[in-house]
This record gives sequence, C-alpha cells and structure tokens, in this order.
Amino acid sequence: MVKVREDQPQHFDGSVDLGAWLNRLQERYGVGDTDSLREACELAQQAELLALQQSAVDDTVWPTGKGCFRTGLEMADILAELKLDMDTLVAAVLYRAVRETKLSLGQVEENFGKVVAGLIKDVQGMAAISTIQNPRRQVLDHRQDQLEKVRKMLVSIIDDVRVALIKLAERTCAIRAVQHASKEKRQRVAREVFEIYAPLAHRLGIGYIKWELEDLSFRYLKPHDYKKIAKLLDGKRLDRQKYITDVVDTLKRSLSDARIEGDVNGRVKHIYSIWRKMKRKNVDFRDLYDIRAVRILTHEVRDCYAALGVVHSLWNHIPKEFDDYIATPKENGYRSLHTAVFGPEGKTLEVQIRTHDMHEEAELGVCAHWKYKGTDVNSRSDSYEEKISWLRQVMEWHEDLGDLGELGGQWRADVEPDRIYVFTKDGHVVDLSVGATPIDFAYRIHSEVGSRCRGAKVAGRIVPLTHKLKTGDQVEILTAPNAHPSRDWLNPDLGYVTTSRARAKITSWFKKQDRDANIADGQGLLELELKRQALHGVNYAELAQAVNCLSPDDMFAGIGAGDIKLRHVVSLAQKQVAPEEEKTFEIRTKPQQERLSDSTITIDGVGNLLTQMAGCCQPVPGDQIIGYITVGRGVTIHREDCNTALALRSREPERLIEVNWGTRPDYSYPVDVIITAYDRPGLLRDITVVLANDKVNVLSLQTRTSKEEHLASMLLTMEVPGLESLGRILAKISQLPNVIDAVRHRKMS
Repeated sequence: MVKVREDQPQHFDGSVDLGAWLNRLQERYGVGDTDSLREACELAQQAELLALQQSAVDDTVWPTGKGCFRTGLEMADILAELKLDMDTLVAAVLYRAVRETKLSLGQVEENFGKVVAGLIKDVQGMAAISTIQNPRRQVLDHRQDQLEKVRKMLVSIIDDVRVALIKLAERTCAIRAVQHASKEKRQRVAREVFEIYAPLAHRLGIGYIKWELEDLSFRYLKPHDYKKIAKLLDGKRLDRQKYITDVVDTLKRSLSDARIEGDVNGRVKHIYSIWRKMKRKNVDFRDLYDIRAVRILTHEVRDCYAALGVVHSLWNHIPKEFDDYIATPKENGYRSLHTAVFGPEGKTLEVQIRTHDMHEEAELGVCAHWKYKGTDVNSRSDSYEEKISWLRQVMEWHEDLGDLGELGGQWRADVEPDRIYVFTKDGHVVDLSVGATPIDFAYRIHSEVGSRCRGAKVAGRIVPLTHKLKTGDQVEILTAPNAHPSRDWLNPDLGYVTTSRARAKITSWFKKQDRDANIADGQGLLELELKRQALHGVNYAELAQAVNCLSPDDMFAGIGAGDIKLRHVVSLAQKQVAPEEEKTFEIRTKPQQERLSDSTITIDGVGNLLTQMAGCCQPVPGDQIIGYITVGRGVTIHREDCNTALALRSREPERLIEVNWGTRPDYSYPVDVIITAYDRPGLLRDITVVLANDKVNVLSLQTRTSKEEHLASMLLTMEVPGLESLGRILAKISQLPNVIDAVRHRKMS
C-alpha cells in the first residue's frame, strides 16, 4: 500500500481501502485470486502519486476530482459485474494511467504480461473514434488516416470482445463524471456516448449499461425534455409504486395457484426510452402502456408461456401490444415475452416474462456466454461459429450508426462499403477491400503464400481464384511448393486481383525473373491480345518507340515484368494498324432507352414507348421496378413491391414487362466476335452469363457444331462501348472451360 504524504496534491485520493474493495469484488461478483489485481492497483496508485508530485498542475483529473487510479477502480467494478476475467480487470485498473502517460506499456507488459498490455493497446486504438467525433480537432483533413484507424479498431474488437468492454466501462465512467463539467464538455461527451457506445452496448446485449448511457446522454443533450419526463415520473411515483406493489402481489398469488415458480418485480422504465416512444408513436405521456411495468422471471421456457396465460386470464390484453422475442429473438440476441394489458382500475400495464438465463443475457449480453477461464486467454472459446456471431454483432452495430448521426453516416458511407472482414482457417480476422479475391487474401497473409497459391477454399468448398469474398467468409489458401504467380493475375480484365498490394507483389515477383523469360512471356501476351482484337501487321519497332522503349525486346520485357500495361500497348497498336477505324465508330447505335421529359432518368427495355412514373409508389432510381403497358398512355413504371403492381401481376400478367434503370452509356457500337470451343453441355449458357454480367447487348447469334470434331463455332454481334470493354469481354470468354479461341471478326471488303 502506498504511503500518502501530507503535502501531496489535493486531487490524489490515497484513502481507498484496497483490501475492503477486493473483498467486495470476491463476495459480490465471485472474483477469484486477487493478488495480481492488488498489484495492479498499487502500481496505478504509485504512478498517479509520482506524476502529481512532479507536476504542480494536474490536467488529467476528471471534473469530479477523480484521478486515473479511482477511475480504474470504477472501471474494474463495472467489468467485475459483467463477470470478466482477471486480465481484463487488471487492464481496466491500469488503462487510464497508460492513457495519461503515467505508466508505459512496457511497464505493464513487464509486470503483467503481453495479454494485459495488448488489451490496453487495443483499447487505446478505439480512441480514434472520439478523435473523429470531436469537431474541434482538425482530423477530417486526414480522413483516410482516420478511417484506417477505425478499420483497425473494428478488427481488434472482433478478435477480442474484451477490448470493446473495457472501452464501454471507460466511457461509462466518463459520462458519469461530466456532471460538474462545462456545458460544452457535457454535450461533447454525451454525443459521443449516445452515437457510438450506447449502440455498441445494445449490439452486445448489455442492457443495464445501454440504459445508463442513453439516459445520461439524453440528460445532457436534451435537458429540457429530460427534466419534463423526470418530473412527470416523480409526480406520480408514490401512486405508481403502490399500484405496482398491488399488481406484484396479485401476480405472485396467481402464479402460485397455477403452480408456476417465478419471481415478480416492478420494472424501472428509463427516461430516454419513454421520450423515444412518445416521439415514435406521437402519443402523450399518459397514453404510454409501459409507464407501469412488471417483470416475471421463471426457470423454464414453458413456464414463460404458462405465466403469459395467467396474465391474460387476470386482465384484458391490449390488441397489437404483444411481442414474442423468445420465438423470434431481437438482432442482438434479446429474448423475452412482452405484453400490455388493462390492469387494475383499467390502467395500462406492461408485463415482461423471461427465464432467469434470458434475464442474465439481457443484462450482461455477450458476457453471459463469452466465458473466459482463469487468466489464460488461449483457454477461452475461439470457435469459428462464435467468431462469426461476434463479427455479425459488430458489423450490425456499425450499421446502426448510420441512423444515429452524421458520424455514423460517414462511417457507413466511407468505411463499410469498401471493407470486408474475413477469417483465416485458424479464426484470425483479415480486413480487405470490397471485391477482394482469394489471391488478394493470400498476399495479405504473406507474399510467399500468395506466390505459391494454387487454389482456395471458402467455408470448406473449392472456389475459383476470381471468387469475390464476402464479410464472414472463412478462407483457406491451397499452395504448392513449386507454384508461382500466373501472368493472367495481372490482367485487370480477368478479375484475379483487385488490391494494389497483391498487384505490386506479383509485379515484383516477375521483375526478379530473368530477362529472357520476361521477353518470351511479354511477347506471348501481346500477340495473343492482338489476335483477339484482330489487329494484324503490327510494326513492333514503331510500337516500342511509342512506349518509350529502345527495342521490341525491351517492350516485351516490360510487358512480361508488369512495368508496361498490356492494355495501353494494344490501344497504341489499334491506332497504328487501323487509324481510320475511329471514324467508323461514329456510325453507332443508340441503346433502346426512353428519356423521360422531366428528368435525366432513363429506362431500359421499353423501346420507343412513352413512359411515366406511377403516382401510387413513385419509384426512384435504385428501386426494383416493373413496367405496365397501358392503353394509349405508354408504359407506367411501378416499384415491384407496389400493391398496384402486385395486383396487376395476378390480374394482367401479360401486360407487364421487365424494365431497368438506364445504366448503359449513351452510345455503343456493334462488333462481330467468333468463338471456337470444344462442344459441351452448358457452353452457350456460360458465354451468355459472361455477356449478361458485363451488361452486353447481343444483336445476333449463330452457332454451328461439328459432330465429327466435337467443335462448336459461334458468330455473334454485340454492342460494346469501346475497345477496352471488348478486350475485357474476350479475355473472360477465353477463360471459360473448353473455349479454344474468342477473337474479333473483321469482315473483308
């Protein structure tokens, strides 16, 4: 125990009885051996005392006068109630001391190990959220850097739930402490807590923390509304308490008569939830059903429904005021029966019914089933299913932020759409950009894994290397000792690689190969693409000069090493061989689109018919739509889920047509393509799928099959917006199984 000097600074509280505090944790929350926790408390106490003695002014104490030591104890209190392990409690006690630089992470690791130090480091990473939130800090000029911090924060809390819980405890202490702070600081802390940490507590299912954070935030953000509702509650508190006491006694007798074991208690209604319900339902305080509320806790699920029967036999049920969250739990796992009745004296009464286990989950949330054993972090459950469940909760919290303020909207718009979170075979989280493939994943793990990649499994099933990964996928990379990257991986038209990291690693690998191999590979790639585009008689010497190379071999070596873009060289070859072709592209066909007179919206699929938006559903771009051919008024565009459209689908299906929002370019030009392949079932289907995915309009298609040689030849005419898209489509078709060739066909004059 630290000896406290008489001349120490006034903010330091050395009067804490650590022994009594530790005993209380053991008795109330079942905390085990507290030796390491006592050591952490003494270290935090010493660090604060030393820091205060070295500084005449203490800028880190909170408005209540609490320093980092007392705040650490308060955080540990909160986490002990959540039944967390000793490492978490130790990290909580030391966190503020490290945050305020009174202790170093090195000291923490030396005394308590890497696990505790790692928890504190990850919690510090979550401070990036408040940095973004604070409008006084000029961080928006460094938006990408901040968003990257947020991504790292998401990954860290997905990997270990305790990181989020420590931060929740710290922010709970912060919102409690600002009561005597300036109005500006109260509102800043309250807004951060309300927009970020209360939704996080909700997603984790930690009810009692969520309600406290919401009520305290509401108190500072809308003080007038808070005081008004608090006054209404206080004004009738005595009458309400007597009423609830009578209801509880009646329920206990009725449950006993029905031989149902259960505890019955009055339930406290939170001020923010009352205000929110008044706003959502546009009702007055006296019209709310759940101002008077009781909760019944049973031992078995069947007893919940039996107790519900007892409640409804005593009092009349209010129509449409029943929710069965046991059969259909909420998104955060919450389970309970909710009903509203006309109770004694005709007053409305809400009754919640759940088991004791459900109640523990409602109060403790993820902590009720994410158990840690002892102090060894490796002993906790690390199953893939639990990781997926936790990932879903974090990402749904992330989604919730979009409805709670400008910060949430920024996150959803800028972070979520361009990141996905996938798992390795061992359950570790890897974040990638949206559209990433197994090859991108492999290079993110390690360069050697990427270079030796030969296949991939997602959720235990083999997938193509062009497969687009999704959040929650578990990815396993299949490697071979003598494998090496394919040059096709660098072709952007084939979709093997989407991240710059993977592309740079592949390019680096090829640069290390010998020049002769690069020349041969580069020449092969260029000749193949020129053949596809039907570009003959190319002068390689002139082409090399156009790309600033001294010789064709230098150009081939550059293509082979990935330094020169193949697409750029082919474009130059096009201008060299057929310079007049650009003029022929002026003879273009306009897509069959109808432009609405009053907007720039276009609709594909209606030809030259007049179109109009249905007044019943008023569809906007992005909605799923369908067209209805009217008599004399063209085509009316409805939303697919519109009641009128649904009625028309059953009554006059022959007059409905498929339509889409116009997404094609204003002009395109026709191109003939010849495809040669070994015949097989499904060949034509696979080719048309490629064309459909690229939104290619096919004008004509002819196929011939030689039974003797088992060869299929196809001549098709399609509309493309440019040569770049043509090259991409031909490359994709060439990758299909059994396809020998896919080349452009030039008619001889």
